[in-house]
Amino acid sequence: MNLAFYRYNVGNRDADIAMKTVSIKIPDDMAEYTTVQSESAELMRNAMILFPYIQNEMISHGKAAQILGIHKMDLIALYSTLGIPYLDQTKEELESDLSMLKNLRSRTA
Repeated sequence: MNLAFYRYNVGNRDADIAMKTVSIKIPDDMAEYTTVQSESAELMRNAMILFPYIQNEMISHGKAAQILGIHKMDLIALYSTLGIPYLDQTKEELESDLSMLKNLRSRTA
């Protein structure tokens, strides 16, 4: 087991986090794409490894950010740059929520 410490500098926050080397099985043709050239690329890779656990509601965005040693909003922004929305709503769900909000506002006016 290889253990190292890395310092991510994301969103004006430095975080020292313990890092562990693990071994995974991947297709041979994928191996050349696993080498990261920078801390930001490594952070993106690690965030993407955690994303399915967020999507399956096994961990929250906050917990994933804590694991990565960054702020939750920085993680949300990172996913956003990759086209992954923070809110997972259909257009119909969003329109329904907006309609309900407008209805509630009109009652209080």
